Amino acid sequence: MTDLGLNTIDMEYKTYNNRIAAVENGEEIGEVTFTESNGIYNINHTYVDNRLRGQGIASELVRRAVEEIERRGGHVTATCSYALLWLARNRGYDIGDTPLSCPIN
Repeated sequence: MTDLGLNTIDMEYKTYNNRIAAVENGEEIGEVTFTESNGIYNINHTYVDNRLRGQGIASELVRRAVEEIERRGGHVTATCSYALLWLARNRGYDIGDTPLSCPIN
């Protein structure tokens, strides 16, 4: 159970092969996906349902993806703009002049 500043809701996270889903009351309300090539994992997509954006769910999804990638012994990269910002803020990654204009969806 997670308190996201809304009502306390039942939130669980399900890990699939290269995807982690946020599930609220049986409904998938967010996801992060990543691909792998030669031990390099690219976080390429993050999505959270519009009604729950801004509540920390996307951050939790990316954090879990990074932890899963590291558990697998992989190296983390990202082409998803949200994941790039998360990596810069939380892991000190240098994103240089990478454009960060695409939406989280």
